[in-house]
Amino acid sequence: MTKQTAIITTSNQRQTFDMKAIDRADLQPTTKYKYKRELEAMAAAGVNPLNFEALAIYADNLKSSRKTFLKSALRMISTDYERTTKGGATPANIAQVQTVVYRLEAMRSAINVKKHKGSKAHNWLSQAQVKEITSLCSNDLIGRRDWIILALLLGAGLRRDELATLTFDAIKTQPMKGGKIRTVLEVTGKGNKTRVIPISKAIAARLLSWRDEVMIGGMIARSISKGSKNKIGASLSSIGIYKLVANYGAMIGKPELAPHDMRRTFAQLGYEAGIPLTQLQTLLGHESIATTQKYLDLNLDIETTVSDFIPLSGD
Repeated sequence: MTKQTAIITTSNQRQTFDMKAIDRADLQPTTKYKYKRELEAMAAAGVNPLNFEALAIYADNLKSSRKTFLKSALRMISTDYERTTKGGATPANIAQVQTVVYRLEAMRSAINVKKHKGSKAHNWLSQAQVKEITSLCSNDLIGRRDWIILALLLGAGLRRDELATLTFDAIKTQPMKGGKIRTVLEVTGKGNKTRVIPISKAIAARLLSWRDEVMIGGMIARSISKGSKNKIGASLSSIGIYKLVANYGAMIGKPELAPHDMRRTFAQLGYEAGIPLTQLQTLLGHESIATTQKYLDLNLDIETTVSDFIPLSGD
């Protein structure tokens, strides 16, 4: 471990970055190019990202889109390095490891990406982005856990607190026409009201596999202790879910992605697929359909309207 932290090296007065995390990520080539471009531009400007004040000043002079890509790139490579560093922690170097972790966290917080007013209500992922973000989950224990969490936010429209308290007992089956069976979730939401949410075969299969892997009942969203031997904990807090989503969001260029954005994605993609607004209201657990409408980008079609089909006298 070098004095500067190993994600940054200096050669002939020029800083370079370990791009392996970006190369490994399942991102579009254009996204990888933009991440690397911003890192190289910062290095060419002589800015050390571990000098947080200099980093903030440099980033504030970038256009909003470039600032977002730089923040995402730094988050990706630093998170990858942090994971490796923690995995190599020993009683002898724990203080040094903790110092590195603190510095990396401070670096990730140095760039402030402002949110545009009014954008929060209509912030969701496209189908391509949904596929991209879930494909980033590895096939190890943590990756399998992460896929379950992302899938339940995106594919069931759960609130963050609902997911944090969801147990394996919530997994039920219901008969459909033709003798088929559908797996559903019985979710207790706001006001202690219970609703039934059907889920896809893919999510159901992964959930049952995860239940077998956990081997005990209790919460579906579980914490996992990191180290040489990953160990499944009792539960993952709603804050832990929030951080998990933000980390994966950064990998696809959306560092401000939040669990509620995943819920909006469920609503928007369902609406685009032709699911009636009233059914979406029920699935989301909204008291008022007006709340559901706020989730969606509903553009009024004035070329054809209901009035055209109302047979009034004198027409």
